[in-house]
Amino acid sequence: MSLSNTQYDAIMRVYNQRQFQNKYDQDRRVKEVYDRLPQIRQIDDAISAQAVACARRLLDGDQGAREVLKRHLEDLKEQKAVLLEACGFGAGYMDMRYHCPDCQDTGYIQGRKCRCFKKEEISLLYSQSNIQEVLERENFSSFTFAYYDNKEVIPQIGMTVAAYMEQVYGWCREYVEGFETKGGNLIFTGSTGVGKTFLTNCIAKELIDKYQSVIYLSANDLFDIFSKNKFHYDTEEEMRDMYQYILDCDLLIIDDLGTELNNTFVSSQLFYCINERLIRKKGTIISTNLSMDMLRDTYSDRISSRIISQYSIIPLYGGDIRTKKR
Repeated sequence: MSLSNTQYDAIMRVYNQRQFQNKYDQDRRVKEVYDRLPQIRQIDDAISAQAVACARRLLDGDQGAREVLKRHLEDLKEQKAVLLEACGFGAGYMDMRYHCPDCQDTGYIQGRKCRCFKKEEISLLYSQSNIQEVLERENFSSFTFAYYDNKEVIPQIGMTVAAYMEQVYGWCREYVEGFETKGGNLIFTGSTGVGKTFLTNCIAKELIDKYQSVIYLSANDLFDIFSKNKFHYDTEEEMRDMYQYILDCDLLIIDDLGTELNNTFVSSQLFYCINERLIRKKGTIISTNLSMDMLRDTYSDRISSRIISQYSIIPLYGGDIRTKKR
């Protein structure tokens, strides 16, 4: 799942195009203002002249030049702002505008990837893995209760599966709506085909649309990344970055936990991932065919303890929906 040089270059071309478009749009706005208000051009010329004069005075040893320049610039900028406001442009109309003010559309802040770059990177990875196509089909808009039984009452929950799923649907909606302020963690349990993955896809789609960074991985892919990061000393930088994204992204979805080949390494890495994301207050959703007792037996008490105490446990019931759809 690491980015190749071609993929990285593709993302950087997006930023280059944004920078070019930003400058083009700014030049257009500046020309518009100069055409309507020639005095604004005169003020800008005066600002440039003052800066050049200050530089010369500083070279000549005049240490007070900077303070004089500051006062003159403040006066000129105030005149400019008043004129722009009076003509309905707004004080910052001629300023450069950015898609991402944090990195000013460079993709980097002090040599480190900006949050917007990580979103571009994750989006590209989704595109490469076909997840975007899946989310177009599996989302809240396409969710239906038609495949859930509305007659037989399930003893464990005291209601029909259809009625219970209406509650679950509401909980998932509430999770999305409160995610930015509350975060939180979910674990969906239940047999194959009851809708665990579909619900996680619904949540993923909503949060991606809200510009939250979401990483969706099967348990096998997750532990494959962990293994490569730990044991492959020649691991590419992008793979190491992906390892960090797993820990740092707003929402991590681990699908089909329990289908991977379990061993001491897997258990230790699962605990580290879960615990580290709790410490960082990042949301995690797990789907698994395992019951909570089976989860404890498969991994460890400390993992099950973290999940029981820090996750909302949502068991799902019913038959295999995939079979019904066929």
